[in-house]
Order: sequence, then structure tokens, then C-alpha cells
Amino acid sequence: MNQTDLCDLLTAVNLLENPGFGAKVAGFVGRPIEKAIARLPDKATKAIVSATHKAIQGALTLSLKTFAHHDPESGKETPEASNWWHLAATATTGAVGGAFGVLALTIELPISTTIIMRSIADVARSEGADLHDIQIQLECVQVLALGGDSSIDDGAEIGYFVAREAMSKAVSEAATHIAQNGLKKGSAPVIVRLITRIAQRYSINVTEKAASQLVPVVGAIGGAVINTVFIDHFQNMARGHFIVRRLEKKYGHRIVRQKYQELKQTKP
Repeated sequence: MNQTDLCDLLTAVNLLENPGFGAKVAGFVGRPIEKAIARLPDKATKAIVSATHKAIQGALTLSLKTFAHHDPESGKETPEASNWWHLAATATTGAVGGAFGVLALTIELPISTTIIMRSIADVARSEGADLHDIQIQLECVQVLALGGDSSIDDGAEIGYFVAREAMSKAVSEAATHIAQNGLKKGSAPVIVRLITRIAQRYSINVTEKAASQLVPVVGAIGGAVINTVFIDHFQNMARGHFIVRRLEKKYGHRIVRQKYQELKQTKP
């Protein structure tokens, strides 16, 4: 692996193995996020579960219908991702959510998730990913499952490759099904299974986001800042993931994973 690619892989390690969204937002609200989560009413918790599944379903539909705009074989230089635009847009939705409270999440989350999905696809495109490829389109949705532990992990420390491989079978099965049937059978078991697995992880981040908005910061301003941290987190996950995928295409999965683990172990 040449020095440039090794530096890129180190960037990916630093992005993917950093603390999750909950730890980042805790630094902003100034207290452990677990305490805020404990204060969430049951009604809000049920709303989060429902909103998360709807948001993932919408993200999946968006990914499959609107992401195929870039042709990596066109010979044109790949422009940088427009992260700033997506940050501004999601900050606006966060301001609305912060102003109207946690239960506004049912309206705000699908919108902010759509913006996040567009940003993830933009990052994927900037790393040379072919957005015409169904597998890549589903991996854009899969990024929502990175950087957040799930209850099925039994509290274990979950690294990038472990989290990714836990999703790989569901992604591959869904890609095969969609290639053969399209989204006309969106309630097919393989699609439902994929949405459920992604939602298990994404909902952890959403719960942390909703709980943090209960902390009396500055109302709508606090919601805007938290949403900015939220999308920045997934932009980082997307950047790291698609750097790894780009290097795997060049060097192979085994070599990239070996180098990744070496860099992870030497990371301060």
C-alpha cells in the first residue's frame, strides 16, 4: 500500500474508531447523556421507534430512486462533497425540533435523515463510489448503522469491521432481492430485515439526540447545534467507510483490513 493510501486509511481509522454520537453530544450538553435518556417519557420512546423505522424506510427509497447520478467511468474529476450545505440544512431542521420538543421528532427525523442520506451519497460519490450500483446505494443506508452500538451487542466494544460484517448478509440479500424485484415488494422479509437491523443501531443515536434536546440549553439554538453534530457524525462515518471501500477495491479486503487493524492498534 503506497504512502498516500496509507494516510487515507489512517484518516478512516481516526474517523470510524472515534467516540460515537452520544459521547460527542455529551461534550456539548455538559453532562452524561445517559441521565437525559432516563428522563425520556414512554410516549417519546415509542415515537422514536416509530420515527426511526419510517426514516430508514424513506432513506432506503431515496437511495434507490435518486442516487444514481455519478458515473465513475466518465473520466471527469470527482468533485469534493458539499458537506457545508447539508450541515446548514440539517441545522435548520434541528432548530425546528428544538423549538417544538422531542415529539416533533416524528416530523423532523425523516427530513433530517433524508438530508443526511443525500450527504452520505455525496461523500460516497466524492470517494469514487458508483451510485448506480445497488450494493453501493444500500451501503449509503448502511452508514446510518455505523458509529452506534446496538442492544444486541451486549455492551461489547464494537469496531468498524465487526459492525459492518454484522450487516453484510442483510445488505447482500436485500441487494439481490431489489435487483430481481425492485422496490415494488418493499415489505419483503429481506427488506424488512435490513431496515430492522439498521434501525436497531440508528435508533441508539436518535434516542441520544432526542434526549439531549431535553437538556435545557438554548431551545431551538441547542437543537440546531445538536443536529449539526448529528450530521457531522454520519458524514465522518461515510467518509471513513467509503475510503475503506475504495482501498478494498484497489488492494483487496484482506490487506486493507490487516492494515486497518495495525493502524488501529497504534492509534493513540
